[in-house]
Amino acid sequence: MQKLSFSLEGEYVELNQLLKLVGLCESGGAGKIIVASGDVSVDGQQELRKTAKIRAGQLVSLGDIEIRVQAG
Repeated sequence: MQKLSFSLEGEYVELNQLLKLVGLCESGGAGKIIVASGDVSVDGQQELRKTAKIRAGQLVSLGDIEIRVQAG
């Protein structure tokens, strides 16, 4: 399992943008497609909202990749 860490600068980051910022896709639009596929989970629950607000302390998973969001 690949574990990534993301340092959050504001209050939250939208899920599709997070996928782009950590390099899992080329654009926010591509991130929306990935989320819509149903392959993304947040804190163990499937997340289908493309612009879900992801805050510090949350864990985002895509396949065998985990992204831990930390306060910047």
